[in-house]
Amino acid sequence: MAIILVAIGGSIGSVLRYLISKWAAEKIDFTLPYGTFIVNIVGCFIIGFFMTMVTERVVVSPYWRLFVTVGFVGGLTTFSSFSYESIQLLLQSNFFQGFCNIGGNIIIGLFATWLGISAARLI
Repeated sequence: MAIILVAIGGSIGSVLRYLISKWAAEKIDFTLPYGTFIVNIVGCFIIGFFMTMVTERVVVSPYWRLFVTVGFVGGLTTFSSFSYESIQLLLQSNFFQGFCNIGGNIIIGLFATWLGISAARLI
């Protein structure tokens, strides 16, 4: 059952990641990997919010944790794409963009996780 729930959550997250990345490339800009940035920041908020809710506020089945955190958020977010895109920016001598991408994902990602935790604690 756990494997099936992770697979379903992961497939939903992966499809959503693809759609968001495609939308960002078409609507925002392609010079920076905004799609990867968006999904990583949203994923940070979701995991902060969800894990705080299920560890401090409500009791849920461990299967929900697997579905949401390992499956959905795991499929939605992408450290490997972030790493590759950041290295490509640096290799192309786009140092400012590369370091903004690295710093933005890390700093804003941590802030989004904290924001999710804080939001869950306010409820």
